[in-house]
Amino acid sequence: MAQEIDHDLLTRIAAALERMAPRQPKQPDLQGFSAFVWHANPPELEPVPRVNRVEISLLKGIDLTRDILIENTERFARGLPANNALLWGARGMGKSSLVKAAHHEINQAAGGTLKLVEIHREDIESLPQLMAIIRANEGYRFIVFCDDLSFDADDTSYKSLKAALDGGIEGRPINMVFYATSNRRHLLPRDMIENERSTAINPSEAVQEKVSLSDRFGLWLGFHNCSQDEFLDMVEGYASHFGLKLPPEELRSAAIAWQATRGSRSGRVAWQFIQDTAGRLGQRLEG
Repeated sequence: MAQEIDHDLLTRIAAALERMAPRQPKQPDLQGFSAFVWHANPPELEPVPRVNRVEISLLKGIDLTRDILIENTERFARGLPANNALLWGARGMGKSSLVKAAHHEINQAAGGTLKLVEIHREDIESLPQLMAIIRANEGYRFIVFCDDLSFDADDTSYKSLKAALDGGIEGRPINMVFYATSNRRHLLPRDMIENERSTAINPSEAVQEKVSLSDRFGLWLGFHNCSQDEFLDMVEGYASHFGLKLPPEELRSAAIAWQATRGSRSGRVAWQFIQDTAGRLGQRLEG
């Protein structure tokens, strides 16, 4: 009887220890997929069978930033030095669309060796785990992408990102770059920076600690609100690409009326107008 009790006790202890032990990440199918989503708990690279993206030729009004990011991504895919990139600025102007389109464009030329990994804002603290997987797969190049990255006043995980990108003993893997989009240039709210300035013993040092996160990005690519001509260029580009059957003048006047009801002009508003127009015309957005 004592032996049975001991055996049961050992079984329970073994099960408890197994639950406490950190789970090992599953080996991702890097050859079969070009894009993944990182999950921190349990650690896993989930393949994305079909990436939600638009053709790079449809991204209008961002020619300079597009060319800079494409060139940086191309160098990285060839194994040459490249920078982390922060795409910041106006909402709906194609920041995340550009990252996905640039990856697709360069990955085709690279023979499928360039991988896109999306990491969610709330999983930033698990970035070192993801970097360990990336280091172990040096035959591939990885763009780690965080969409809408920003930090609130009580959030200290930005320190983890700083260390992972540029600090620490190991530093960033040579086969990885980090691309992020944000509405904020310094990733932190202005009132948070100003509060540090007003309460710190050494205001200058406190502010530098907060804003130095953005210094980890060698490329700062700004996105600004578009003009009406640029907005109409976006609309016409989408309409031509998808073959919408609407006279040009009618398309333009309807687009102007649509953006007036929204009170803004952007690539996102142009796309929403195209979806509405295609629905009214009974056409599918394919191609």
